[in-house]
Amino acid sequence: MKIVILAVGRMRDAGLAAACDEYLARARRHLPVETWEVKDGPALVNRIPSGSGAEVVALEPGGESWTSAAFARFLGDRMLHGQTKALVFLIGGSDGLPPQAVRRAAQRLSLSSLTLPHRLARVVLCEQIYRATSVLRGEPYNR
Repeated sequence: MKIVILAVGRMRDAGLAAACDEYLARARRHLPVETWEVKDGPALVNRIPSGSGAEVVALEPGGESWTSAAFARFLGDRMLHGQTKALVFLIGGSDGLPPQAVRRAAQRLSLSSLTLPHRLARVVLCEQIYRATSVLRGEPYNR
């Protein structure tokens, strides 16, 4: 299984980009993680993989709120059962995700009850992906 972060916009802030890169480099030791950046909402909708092997998760303020442990279990279940070839996380731009993208998602996930700028949400997601891989491998990061 691979993880895809499909996001509107580029990481222009060097500090945020460096944080994402560091977390993803650590996570990539355990599973493939790709970042796909698109220009806008319609391009995001067009880039969502179709087919039986992709599971889409929309990051939205109104989505379910999970603990880090629940996120790790979710990721571990997808890795263990092998039916998900790609787990695709959608991050919208400053206007959020287009309704067409949300309709294609199997899950809606909220990273916080606070409103996060989309670039910061990407950093939080990257950190949680790394944290989940650490939890699943029994490494001490999660303590």
